[in-house]
Amino acid sequence: MALSGLKVVEFAGLAPGPFAGLILADNGASVIRIDRPSAPSSDILCRGKKSAAINPKISSGKAALIRLVASADILIDPFRPGVMERLGLGPEVFLGNGNSPGLNQKLIYARMIGFPRTGPHKDMAGHDINYLALSGVLSMLPGSAEKPSFPINLLADFAGGGLTCALGILLALIERGKSGRGQVVDTDMVSGTRYLSSFPLLGQLVPSSAMFGGARGSRLLDGGSPFYNVYVCKDGGWMSVGCLEPAFFKAFLEGFLKAVPPEFSLDGWKPTLDVQFDQDEWPKLKEYLTKAFLTEGRDYWAKVFHETDACALPVLTTDEAAALDASSSHFPVPHPQIVNQETKIPRKPKLGPESLALQPGQHTREILVELGLNDAQIEGMVRDGAIGISKTRESKL
Repeated sequence: MALSGLKVVEFAGLAPGPFAGLILADNGASVIRIDRPSAPSSDILCRGKKSAAINPKISSGKAALIRLVASADILIDPFRPGVMERLGLGPEVFLGNGNSPGLNQKLIYARMIGFPRTGPHKDMAGHDINYLALSGVLSMLPGSAEKPSFPINLLADFAGGGLTCALGILLALIERGKSGRGQVVDTDMVSGTRYLSSFPLLGQLVPSSAMFGGARGSRLLDGGSPFYNVYVCKDGGWMSVGCLEPAFFKAFLEGFLKAVPPEFSLDGWKPTLDVQFDQDEWPKLKEYLTKAFLTEGRDYWAKVFHETDACALPVLTTDEAAALDASSSHFPVPHPQIVNQETKIPRKPKLGPESLALQPGQHTREILVELGLNDAQIEGMVRDGAIGISKTRESKL
């Protein structure tokens, strides 16, 4: 796989950091998660990783971590600004500065935080909804006239944070291949979300844009248009409609009018193709579609539009989506899929319940032995409280 042979040290954190590490692990990197001794973990993004529980606040633990990072290709720092520096593990220790060459000048040091490092919120706590709020993107999302609605923590945490950080690491690896020098990758979830949202943010600069202008709930993509929306069916299921282009709207409307009872109308009114971009007609078209979808169940409408260009598809449950996926698995398969055209062998990470659990300290002994520490040194670190070793997977010292 593309990242085989690369060694990653991922300090345990919340969702975005582990997701960046998961992407690297899924593509062949050897990822070691650094947990705190005696601390539990709720991380489920641990597929293909190992865990070492090491306390950097104890001298022997700090020395082991320095030794580990000095041998690594990539470090993922999920903490607030200054935490790693206070632990004596900042980027200068490894990449050097004007006064010191550093211990690992080829290290990719990836730092991921919530707010921009130079902004007024840099030292504050936050979560996805807060980063989304400061990015300006939350103000653009659908909702009611009074306030926007927010998705679960996908946009800032995983797209603007974890995925963007992983991209930065890959770019830094390419640069290292050219210069031979390590890089610092700075990712913050506010800026990452803004970059991710370049299309709608730039679209707001276009005057009188039906796609981005106007009040919430009146725009083309935020529920304002009847032909880009979700409708409730007779059985409580939902249909998604996204026929933006005239050719797709034509396919949708023709199929829809054939599928509803011939006598169905709004006081004699039925939609025609010319109503698509007549915003004055949108309320009537939306009412028509809302009532008409309620005449049949979701699967009926799914069958009507199956294998057509109507851009109308059923909203699947998570179980239905897993059954439809080529993997037939509830576990999301790494994507994009990369296949060697000579061997035709795709990557195949382990998918299953066992991939959701990684006990803190599960591989501490193994990792320290690989670093060159002997039994006496490891026993001393246990006595000092510098390390933790999982009782479920390793023998207790």
